Amino acid sequence: MTGTFKNRVRHDTTAIKSTMADEKVVITERVVVEPESELEIYSKEVLAALIEDGLPPTPNNFSLYFDRLLEEKSQSTRKQIVSVLELEEDGDAENSIILEQTLKKGFVSIKNILNVAANLYKNMALMAKILEKRKQELEADFTSQETKNIAASLGSDISKLNEILQKQSSNMRTMYDDTAKIIRDVENETVFDNQYGVYNKRYMMLKIAQEIELIRKFGHKSSLIMIELARDLKASVTNEKAVMLMTKTVARLLLKTSRRSDIVAHYGNGVFLMLLKHTDIESAKQASERLCDLVSNSNFFLADREIQLKISIGITDIVQNNSVEEIIVSTMDGVKAAYDDPHLDYAVIVK
Repeated sequence: MTGTFKNRVRHDTTAIKSTMADEKVVITERVVVEPESELEIYSKEVLAALIEDGLPPTPNNFSLYFDRLLEEKSQSTRKQIVSVLELEEDGDAENSIILEQTLKKGFVSIKNILNVAANLYKNMALMAKILEKRKQELEADFTSQETKNIAASLGSDISKLNEILQKQSSNMRTMYDDTAKIIRDVENETVFDNQYGVYNKRYMMLKIAQEIELIRKFGHKSSLIMIELARDLKASVTNEKAVMLMTKTVARLLLKTSRRSDIVAHYGNGVFLMLLKHTDIESAKQASERLCDLVSNSNFFLADREIQLKISIGITDIVQNNSVEEIIVSTMDGVKAAYDDPHLDYAVIVK
């Protein structure tokens, strides 16, 4: 099986004889392991590249270079190595998304319960008013005292029930407010956008800030690209639901074309950001070209109409002297430049 570690031990044996006649000969054995599998050979190349570029061989840097250098390998080599990586993939990210979705669904359920209780309280208040009106009508018609007493007793019972419901409704409102605060606090710490299945804006802003600090320390190159569904395409489709589905398709394609070390996030209003670590502008342009080709080859069907998807991309570099906001604004300017020129799918803005 590809990537398995073979038995390939070479023995280098040295005999050391003691100078004392009554001692036995002591044999020490040094084992030298030679890399033979594709994965082992490639891992040594990655480590050598890290050291050559002056970066510390931390797990994060190793992972970044592992993904980046893999693109330069042949298709067969990539296939062999990826097959090994798939065996150790875990579902932590997917589980986190499911957990956040479940939490939000629970909050919606609590909100629905409160709405039902509120409607029940309103209906009881309405019934109390109707009963009071009927009581006044009975008194005006000189109905027997016994009937009046029954109406009065019923009115009193409904009033008591109304008071109980009002009190319970108030308690539920308090519990709802407490739960809403907890949900808001949790949402402030979430990292995923449940609508598109990618990271959210908060997480991306944090990662860009971290990347700026890493670049300040180690001096490597990284890039940021902004991706937006072409504005003329959105303008030609008046169906908001269809635009949403097209945007979700773009999000899925972003995940499909990105490396494991890339970070894809929803910035807002159907606009996405992709952080390309240890990637210079030229490599970012190549990645954008691949992404534009992938999207343009994906067709979307709306009723009997076939729509070819199209995106606009803005590219910029991440430099230590710019703030997170300035870097993002540069990608926005790139998207605008790409949109203004019908011959461009992407534009580079470097400040």
